[in-house]
Amino acid sequence: MSDITIIGGGVAGLWAARACLAQGLRPRLVDRSGAPGPHCCSWWAGGMLAPFCEGALSEPAVVTHGTRAADMWSDVTEVTRRGTLVLAPERDRAEIQRFAARTENHSACDAEAIATLEPDLAGRHRRGLFFADEAHLNPRQALHDLTQALADQGVRAETATLTPSDIGGLVIDCRGMAASDDLPDLRAVRGEMILLHAPDVTLTRPIRLLHPRHPLYVVPRGSGVFMLGATQIESASRAKMTARSALELLSAAYALDPRFAEGEILEMDADLRPAFPNNLPGIVQRGEVLHLNGLFRHGFLMAPTLAEQAAAFLTTATTGDLFREN
Repeated sequence: MSDITIIGGGVAGLWAARACLAQGLRPRLVDRSGAPGPHCCSWWAGGMLAPFCEGALSEPAVVTHGTRAADMWSDVTEVTRRGTLVLAPERDRAEIQRFAARTENHSACDAEAIATLEPDLAGRHRRGLFFADEAHLNPRQALHDLTQALADQGVRAETATLTPSDIGGLVIDCRGMAASDDLPDLRAVRGEMILLHAPDVTLTRPIRLLHPRHPLYVVPRGSGVFMLGATQIESASRAKMTARSALELLSAAYALDPRFAEGEILEMDADLRPAFPNNLPGIVQRGEVLHLNGLFRHGFLMAPTLAEQAAAFLTTATTGDLFREN
């Protein structure tokens, strides 16, 4: 017998189930496709736990809550704590200064420091910023491990397509863009990614390459595999990745390290990130339904705290700072 139904088995729904269990609530977890997979926006995430870098363009709450994410994920899956290295092509060196002014908890790097952190980049970049307290994980492995941790506690996702109106009692709605009919201010932000096998390149931490129009992040996945991303397009199109975006991402990767040009493309795809107007994840209460949504590009960074606040509300009626007005 369940105390609450959670709809949506992506990163938000899985963490909602974990948070409910921690509060003594027994959840029923329902997802249209069962276990997380390519249907799930979380599947295409970068996996960067980088609150200070995200603070350059995000609300302060992303930094405040995001600093807890690495510790919370460490209870579930492997987290690599090697920081984030931020670079820019020499012609765009002013971008480094602007990024530094908008962020905190970083140290400046010259060419020697960059070479010490990432020997493969020696001689290629002259200045950068190092965010030592940031981390990253493999999103697909993390989703698998979180799913398994819930299964160990007797919670397994049922395969069913449901909406809150199909269910009586308490509901946590984590359907992302599928909940847009119930959340009129939710919008889609298209994101695209490339998974590249480049065994000649060795990087041990996420790299952000700043550019006025085509920023890039590169996240190592191990065994010479790298995730390239950063496109952020105000569009609700679910079409495949465009040639323009592929050229921009691959050109930026080449600017970071020309050896990426010899890499083998393993995957190219796109999905839609749900976002509220301020791009801050939030909780919306509508009767007995709590909507956890608007994760934007902060899914793995913010889902643990978002779920924690939702579960605390259900047991103590306490509203945290991520609650939004109806």
